[in-house]
Amino acid sequence: MNDRTSLRHRILVTLGVIVVFRLGQSLPTPQPARLPLSDQSWRWILDLVTGGRLATVFGFGVLPCLVAPFVLRALIVLIPRLAALRAEGEAGARVLTRYRRRLVVVLGLLGAVGLVVSGAQDVLGGAVTVACLTAGTAVVLRLTELITDQGFGDGVRILLLAQVLAVLPSEFLRLYEKTAWAAVVVMAVVTLSVTVITIVVAQGQRRVPVQYAKRMIGRRAFGGTPSYIPLRFPQANSPAVLAAVLLWVLPFGLGGPWWIAVYFVLVCLFAFVRAAVAQDMDKVAGELVRVGGFVPGIRPGNWTAEYLDHVNRRIIAFGAFSLGVVALLPVAGLALLGVTPATLFVAGVTLQVVLVFLVGVSLDTTRQIESLRQQRRYQPFLR
Repeated sequence: MNDRTSLRHRILVTLGVIVVFRLGQSLPTPQPARLPLSDQSWRWILDLVTGGRLATVFGFGVLPCLVAPFVLRALIVLIPRLAALRAEGEAGARVLTRYRRRLVVVLGLLGAVGLVVSGAQDVLGGAVTVACLTAGTAVVLRLTELITDQGFGDGVRILLLAQVLAVLPSEFLRLYEKTAWAAVVVMAVVTLSVTVITIVVAQGQRRVPVQYAKRMIGRRAFGGTPSYIPLRFPQANSPAVLAAVLLWVLPFGLGGPWWIAVYFVLVCLFAFVRAAVAQDMDKVAGELVRVGGFVPGIRPGNWTAEYLDHVNRRIIAFGAFSLGVVALLPVAGLALLGVTPATLFVAGVTLQVVLVFLVGVSLDTTRQIESLRQQRRYQPFLR
C-alpha cells in the first residue's frame, strides 16, 4: 500500500467510524431512561458531552473515555503499585493501558446504573438498559482506538468533536429564535475572535538563538551551526477556565459586572501559574550544557537558565492575558444577547471550552495530514 492509498485509507476509516458512532447515538435502548434535569444550562453541557442522545446505545458518548485518564492519573498517585508500573517504561505502559480500558467500561457501568436508578425503572428494564449502555461504552472505546491507530488525530477528541458539532446547530437555532439576527452577528464575532486568538497563541513562538561549539573528530569539524530554542505558551486553556469557575463563580453565586472582572483576573492567574509550573528552564539549560550549546552573549549554566526563564515568563504572561480575553469574549457576547445571570457563566464557559477545543482538534488534525503529505512527497528519495 503506497502513501497515497494510506492517506485515503485514514480518511475513510475516520469518516466511517464517525458515521458508525452517530448511528449508535441514534439507536434507542429497549428501555429508554432519562436523567431529570431542570436547569437548562446543565442540560446543555450534558448534551455537549453526550451528543444530546442520552437514551441511546452510545448514550454516554466519549464521556467515560474522557474521565478514565484523569481517574487513572489520580489512582497512580494514590496506589504505589500503579506508580511502579508507570516507571517500568513500555511494559508498564501496556499494563496501564489495559487498566484504563477496564476503567472506561466500569465508568460506563456505574453511569448506566445511576441513570437507571434516577429514572426509577423496573428491575428487568433497568438490567437491559444497563447492559446496553455498558456494551455501548465498550464499543465506543474500540472506535476511539480505531481512529487513533488507523485514522487521523486522537480518537476521543475526534468523536467528541463530531458529537459537539451535531449538538451546536440546534442550540444556535434555539438562540436565534429568541434574539433573531443579533445572535448570529454576536456569535459570529465571538467565534471568529476566539478562533484567531487561539491560533495565534498556539502557533506563536519566540525563537531564542543557540550556537553549538565545534568539535574535531579526526580531520573533520562537526557542530558550530546556529539553531534556536522555540519557547511558546503551553496548551493550558480549559483547566484554567474551569478552575476559575469552580473556585469563584459557583461557591459565591453571581453578582454585578465586577464578578466578570474577577473572573478575568482568576483565569489569567490560573493560566500563568499552570504554564509556569509546566516548564522547567533549568532542565533546558542543563541539556544545552550537555550537548555543547550556548545562547550567544549569555554564560552557560545558571545564567542561561535565568535568561530563558525571564523570556519564558514574558511569553507566559502574554499567553495568560490572551486566554483571559478568550474566556471573557463568550461571556460578554452572551450578556449582550440578554442571557440570564443564572446561566451566563455556565453557558459562556461551555461555549469557550467548546470553541477552543474545536480549534485545537483542527490544528492537530491539520498537522498530521501535512506530515503524511510530506512523508509521501519525500518517500521516493528515501528508497
